This record gives sequence, structure tokens and C-alpha cells, in this order.
Amino acid sequence: MTITEEPQTGNREVGKDRRRKEDQRLITGRTKWTDNLQMTGMLHLSMVRSPFAHATITNIDTSEAKAAPGVIAVLTGADVKDLQGSLPNAWPVTPEQKAPPHPAIAVDRVAFSGEIVACVIARSAAAARDAAELVDVDYDELPAVIDLKAAAADEVLAHPELGTNESALWIFDSAEAGTGEDVEAAIRDAEVLIEREFRQQRLIPSFMEPRSVVVDPTGEQFVMWSSTQVPHILRLMLALTLGVPESKVRVIAPDVGGGFGGKLQVTPEEVITFLAARHTGKPCKWNETRSESLLSAHHGRDQWQKLTLAAKKDGTVTGLKVHLTANMGAYLGLVTSGVPVLGAFMFNAIYKFPSYRFECQNVFTNLTWTDAYRGAGRPEATFAIERMMDELAIELGRDPLEVREQNWIKHEEFPFTTVAGLEYDTGNYEAATARAKELFGYDELRAEQAARRESGDRIQLGIGVSTFTEMCGLAPSRVLGSLAYGAGGWEHASVRMLPSGKVEVITGSSAHGQGHETAWSQIVADELGVPFEDIEVLHGDTQISHKGLDTYGSRSLVVGGQAVIKAARKVVEKAKPLAADALEANVDDLEFSGGRFTVKGAGEGQEGVAITDLALRVFAAHDLPDGVEPGLDADATYDPVNFSYPHGTHLCAMEIDTETGESTMRSYVCVDDVGTVVNPLIVDGQIHGGLVQGIAQALWEEAVYDDQGTLITGSFVDYTLPTSADTISFVTDRTVTPSTTNDLGAKGVGEAGTIASTPAVVNAVLDALRQYGVTDILMPCTPERVWNAIQSGKGDQPTVESAAPHFEESAPNQDTPETEGGTL
Repeated sequence: MTITEEPQTGNREVGKDRRRKEDQRLITGRTKWTDNLQMTGMLHLSMVRSPFAHATITNIDTSEAKAAPGVIAVLTGADVKDLQGSLPNAWPVTPEQKAPPHPAIAVDRVAFSGEIVACVIARSAAAARDAAELVDVDYDELPAVIDLKAAAADEVLAHPELGTNESALWIFDSAEAGTGEDVEAAIRDAEVLIEREFRQQRLIPSFMEPRSVVVDPTGEQFVMWSSTQVPHILRLMLALTLGVPESKVRVIAPDVGGGFGGKLQVTPEEVITFLAARHTGKPCKWNETRSESLLSAHHGRDQWQKLTLAAKKDGTVTGLKVHLTANMGAYLGLVTSGVPVLGAFMFNAIYKFPSYRFECQNVFTNLTWTDAYRGAGRPEATFAIERMMDELAIELGRDPLEVREQNWIKHEEFPFTTVAGLEYDTGNYEAATARAKELFGYDELRAEQAARRESGDRIQLGIGVSTFTEMCGLAPSRVLGSLAYGAGGWEHASVRMLPSGKVEVITGSSAHGQGHETAWSQIVADELGVPFEDIEVLHGDTQISHKGLDTYGSRSLVVGGQAVIKAARKVVEKAKPLAADALEANVDDLEFSGGRFTVKGAGEGQEGVAITDLALRVFAAHDLPDGVEPGLDADATYDPVNFSYPHGTHLCAMEIDTETGESTMRSYVCVDDVGTVVNPLIVDGQIHGGLVQGIAQALWEEAVYDDQGTLITGSFVDYTLPTSADTISFVTDRTVTPSTTNDLGAKGVGEAGTIASTPAVVNAVLDALRQYGVTDILMPCTPERVWNAIQSGKGDQPTVESAAPHFEESAPNQDTPETEGGTL
């Protein structure tokens, strides 16, 4: 089924535009962020961080800091050497993967600028910050490897004890896997061969709420409040890392102000705050400054991508070969090494490639480590293949949408097994593209573009295309196991029928802005026939939600929501014997609808019995049928059978001032297919936010280091984030092809906008400039870079590598200031 309007929901909650339940407390400040917590006798932490990217620690003098007013203790790496363990990497992508130990506090050597070398514990945050300035650390600076390509060549070693900068080489070959043909033969026999190299710049997840941690050691358990996406995973990893029984650790993620993957981590600061609380016996708090967040919270992206695409002269693609060099930074975080591997399955995108080979070389540098950032591997893959499809269209002199349609999977071919071995269950790329073209006015804009070129207009128009799919709803446990991931992909939920007729839903999926409390209430309202307002959703506390795998990878609805459905349906099944007794009927003769049990065939006049009434009866338990348990609560754990595969077509029109290089967005249209929509308002919000993040990569954002490994975009003065004033009104719409792998028919939506938008914008910029001989511009496409590309002249446009072979070294001179972006 494909529709372009929201379904009529009638009395059903699923599909309604419900304002989010949680918003009232969030926007009025009636909530608990970690930083709001105040406890009697609480101490405060401040971290001392290395100014050097690579150095030996020769001495740390803490005497002056310890003597400062209000200071309780100063912890160094030597003090906690035998206690802190090594921060976990849960995804060793190959058995041969190399990884250095990752201490929370460096002991004798630092490997990136911003690494913690000491922690001050004081009676106030101000006292801790002041005393941190008094810690005197002596360093012997070591050679640092900053540039990714130089790191791959092992010219300087980030960790000399490893003997190499290469962490792991991961390969997928369709011929070896039996999912496709030999790509080398396809390249050898190609009638058209496109070879390109692209740069995915380093980005910094800039969540609204900086990270914050509070640990209370005064009870029978250590209780940690943390601004985290992964309270359940954090609890387990703290126990394993620090040797504390898991039953003695409780982790609470209160309302969390955004994450985007940046809080999918076990951080040094969480470990240190835990150790500080254990050391002092008092509650301890650490709050991150924004500068600390930009400097030392994990970064995202950061790849060189080399692609070879083989095709016939008629435009039919025959093979795709990909080689990535991926920057791990100084250490491996929780899923650092697996992020580019996720992208391996998406380079083929929506296209029918007969042959495919993917190689990824993970490399260490002396920079802040990388990890998941919204999309995690899939935006990188989508950018590369959508750039390549444009290059193929240019080579053939054809419309880029026409070439895409020639090669994509047709709607009648679903389910379709891709050359990467994934089975796409449903989709309709034709419908989404047709709707997008209509809303965009594609043909009219192409005509306007031609007129501007013919007249030599100073403002040139470019049209960018991005047609995408993604694998989300992470993930079937058996698939994660085959990829050596350290956990499963299931999710857990509980549904409790309270005696008053109200309902509590407990979910292992921990929200940080996605609207779980609202969407889960809508789902359960339909399943149990209780009012939306009578449902309370609880999450983010490992004592309340004792089991779960948390929130990332657009998995909340399609995995966590499915667990909620299963639990709700178990509640109905548990209520049936009670209903049968009350109605003097056989269990098999009952029907359940709208919250009431009735007897089949008894006619419309029967009242039946409400499930809420049965909840009160089971609470009293005075006259239950023999053998019926006094309780209607139910648990369910759902392990998905497949990923979900949302898709869409994004079209962007950019106007480029050829005299200044300024890029202005004229219009942006996206038509996404995320399957069944539970709440259109929430979906629109997810799409809008994702679009802005993806567009920001194309036009503004970049983490830049100097040649000593010092971050020079360490504040929002230098690291450019768009504001509402920089955005336009996006035109969004949907088609609906329900997923066949979950009862809702839903597909993930949280990352779609980010995945699709970056190539749409860059393709639009290049489309406006190709007439000047411009074939590529390094992201972000700042006015200076655009202007320089235009000035290069026809036939003189530098290649990606010659334009900036080492972005960290060249950026201060070549493109300073990086933060001067055009208006969007």
C-alpha cells in the first residue's frame, strides 16, 4: 500500500496528532535534569585535562591544589591505577583488532588533547574549578599523528606500543559471501568507470544539555544519575569495568536534553565520578562545560572514502568497490570500531548492484576518539553513493533522477535481497520520488536553471538529489552476533494494570527527546482500549525498568514499541479467564475490542466487561476462578526478525552567488516513507531536526585541529551550528509502505533526515558550479571554499586531495575562518 496522506484514525490513537505529554514539564522547567540534583553534603568535581595531543606524564604536583580552600581530595591516574580498569569497547569488529587500554584518568601517557590527568574533589563547583588550575603537571611532548592519511601510512604512531596505527581491517566481498558477483571482473569489463575520493569531515555531537553525572554511594547501592542514552548498558559496563556487583549499581537517566549518539557511551567522567564517590563516601557531581563537551566528548564521522563504480554505457550499474579509512581517534569507545561497519551494508543503497566489495581500515590518531553520531555509518554511506550516482549521470549526460530510477529496486520486486545480503521487506521509491518532484516543481526549476545559465546570471541555481534507504531498528541479535557485537538487539517492556483502571507502561527504551511517553501511550490505548490520558510511561531507571538495551539506531518504536505491544497483548490474554468467568462463557468464545470483553454472537446490546473492571477484581482477589493468578501485569522481550528500511527522496535547490561564494537555500522538499506513523507531529519533528543536522554538515560544521593536535573549534564561536534564523521552511510529506516485520508496520525515523540531507545539499551546490569546472568541494561548503572553487576556472579545479590533503593542517590557512557559513 502506498498513500500520500495520513490515514483516517477514527477512534484509534495510532495516527493521531497528539501533543507530547512530556513537553509541558520540559518547557516549563518542571523536570529533573541531572544538573538539577542537589544532595546533602554533595561534593563537586573538576577535571584537569592535557593540553598536549601526545605526551608522557613525568610528574604531577597536587600539593597546592589539595591545600586550596574547600578541596577534599585530588585523584590522579596513579591513585586509581588499580581501581579504574579500562573503558569498554563492545564491538571488536575482527578477532585481530588492536586497541590500547583506555584508562579514565591517564596514568603515564596522554594520547589526545583533552584527556583527563587528574580530578579535583571539592565542596563547591567553583572551588573545584579554582583548585584544578593549581594542579601542576609536567609533560614530555611526543610526536603526534593528526592527519588521517599519515596515520594510515604509520609515519608517526599514536600508540607506539601497538607498533602500528591500524586497529582493524574489515572486509565484505559479495562474491565470497555468495550475495553477488566478482567486483574486480565488473571493473575490468566496465564500459563506464567512475573513481572518486570523498572526505567525511569530523563532526561534534552538540546536544542541548551537556553531560552531567551524580553518584550517591550512601545507600545499599551506588546510585548514578547520568545524562545518558544507555542507562542499562552503562550499569552493566560500570559493573564489569570496576568490579562492582551489578545488583549494587542503579543507573537513572532522568529527562535528557538530547544525545544524537553523543551520549551512547561509557565515559571517563562517569567512571571517575563513581570512583570519587566511593573514595569520599559522599555524593559527588560532575557537570560538563560546553568547551569540555566540544573537546573531549566523542566526535563523529571522520573518514576518507574511495569509491569505484562500474556501469554500462546505457547507465546500468554493474559493480561498486569501496575503501574507507576511518579515524578512530586515540581510543576505541563503546561502538567506535563498528560505526563504519554499519555503513558497509548501505553503500549499495536502493540500487541493484550485481557486485560489491567493501574494505574498511580503522586507524588510530592522537585526536578525540570517534563513535556514533546521528545515523552512525549510514549517513557516510549515503553521501558517498549519492555523490557517485550524480557523477555517473554527469558522465552519461543524463538527468540524475533518471539514472537513479533506472537502477533502483522497483516496488514490485520487494522483498528484495541486496548485494550486501540484507532483505528489504517493503518500499516504493517510485511513489516517493514522484511526490517529491511534484512538490518541488522539479521540471520548472530545471527550466529556470537553464535560463540562468544561458543569461550568465550572477546567482546560479543548483538542484540536488538524494534518494536513500537505511537499515535501522537495531537489530536482530543473531545479526549483531555475526558481526561480533557484544550484546543483542532485543528490547523489553512491561504493562501493569493498576486497580484504579489506570495503566503503567515500563520500557527499556530510554528517551532523550523522542516522545516515547506520548507514542507508547497511543499504542497501549489502542491495544487495551483505555484512555490515552490514563497511561503513564516509565523509563530510564534500571530499578524500575530492570531490563533493556536503550535508545539508538532508530530502534525505539520498531523494537521497543513492539515489545510494548507484545506485553499489552499478554495482559489481554491473562484477563480472558476472568472475563469468561464474569460473563459465564468459554474463553474461546470471547472477543476483545475497545477495552471490553464480549461474547461472540451475543448481539450488539450486550455490555460485556471492561478490562479496567477486571483489574480491580483481580486486586481484591476475593472470588477468582481456581488456578487464576491474582495479577494482570505482563512482561515481554522482543528480538526483531529484521532491520526496518525507511526510505525517501530529498530534493534541494541552492542559489550560489558566484561573486561571493555565498550559498542560499531556495527550497527543500523531502518525501519519506517510514511505514505506519504513530504520531505525525513527532515524526515531523524528527524529520525537521534531522534535516538541520545533515544540512549543517554540508554547509557549516567541522571539527578542526591545528598541526599540534589542538582543537581550534573548541567553542560555538568557532564551531558553527545553525540557528532557527539560518533555516527555511522545509516541505515534507510521506508515502506509506508498512513494514512487514513488526505489528505496527512502522519503520525508524530518527535518523532519516540526517542521512538523506547532506548529499542533497552538496549535490545542489555542485550542480550550480559544474559549468565552472568544479567537480568537488570539501565539506562544509563554506563561502570561501565555494568562491575558491569558482576561481579555479574550467579545467583547473583541484582534486579533493590536492585541495586539502590534510584538513587539520590546511584549514587554518586555507579556509580560515571556517565558521563563516552562508545563509541557509
